Amino acid sequence: MSDASIPEWALACPSPAFVLEEDKLLANLDVLARVQQESGCRIILALKGFAMWSVFDRLRRYLPGCTASSLWELKLSAECFGGENHIYSAAYREDEFGETVELADHIVFNSLGQWQRFGKQAMAAGSSCGLRINPGISEVSTDLYNPCFSGSRLGVRPEHLQHAELDGLEGLHAHALCENLAHSSIRLIDAVEQRFADIIPHLKWINFGGGHLMTHREYDVDALIARIREFRRRWHVDVYLEPGGAIGWEAGVLVASVLDIVPTDHLPVAILDVSATAHMPDVLEMPYRPDIRGAGEAGEKAHTYRLGGTSCLAGDIIGDYSFDAPLQPGSRLVFEDMAHYTMVKTTMFNGVRHPDIALWSTDGEYRLIRRFSYEDFKSRLS
Repeated sequence: MSDASIPEWALACPSPAFVLEEDKLLANLDVLARVQQESGCRIILALKGFAMWSVFDRLRRYLPGCTASSLWELKLSAECFGGENHIYSAAYREDEFGETVELADHIVFNSLGQWQRFGKQAMAAGSSCGLRINPGISEVSTDLYNPCFSGSRLGVRPEHLQHAELDGLEGLHAHALCENLAHSSIRLIDAVEQRFADIIPHLKWINFGGGHLMTHREYDVDALIARIREFRRRWHVDVYLEPGGAIGWEAGVLVASVLDIVPTDHLPVAILDVSATAHMPDVLEMPYRPDIRGAGEAGEKAHTYRLGGTSCLAGDIIGDYSFDAPLQPGSRLVFEDMAHYTMVKTTMFNGVRHPDIALWSTDGEYRLIRRFSYEDFKSRLS
């Protein structure tokens, strides 16, 4: 196939590899810096979406800290970022909570039961305690990623807060979005304001969670800034946002190679040196079809293929794509937007070779950050 659309570094680098493009990361951070400066909010890094700690020095120039979903993420924040340390978990383990309160300056509880069980210990350690709430809006169409679907275990609904003992509680955390645009962000703020107005005057901070895709070209950043400023003026509380996707949005790629072409009773299948189930699990979970640089929809260009992974899972299928020229063993493919919710979710299923982690720097240099080995695979087992 013709590789005219693929940059020279992607043709020359080892395959497979997750490659973070530094200039695009910094452009995203510039947007976040503007939102913070003009709205007065604080934006912290959600490690569940992006945890490439080798570039935390860049992020630290823009963001005041991180938010974790587990003790291990919290330790990564404390050791490698060094700023505000926030944590939320659906439930805390008693055998880990002592270490958690030593590291976290903000702790969010998922339920009244967790608050009653651990709240006094957290406050005694000097942590600012918050409660996750369910604002009762549904802005995400796929239930797998919708924190507010019917029967959700995530957060306390307003009717369950009646007569609850909340002395010492300093914040509320409302996470209801997933890669949403500004109108959803504003609806979330509106819902919290309307349904929890009796609690807000007693608080020091509100965290509106993640999913605010403010680095998307269609996101109305001005509208978000105006709504946060209005909220802060009315309620006199600190406001936090904690995006993961917005930070890594379109800032990295997954470079892959074709290993074989298999004829079938349908489309020819190109077997790649990457796997949907191991390296791009959201392709199967969401599901969605990732963009490939220079490729088209099935039938759009002259040569159409189904792209499959190298694992033994029959459904390890990435999607159907067309190309200007035939694929062959050795052809390079560049999957777009692979910096967020990819590296953090990969597995070593089947012992498939794990992609390298690399940086394409602003000075035009390819820098290998991490190469995985058999020992990495072996050490995860027993």
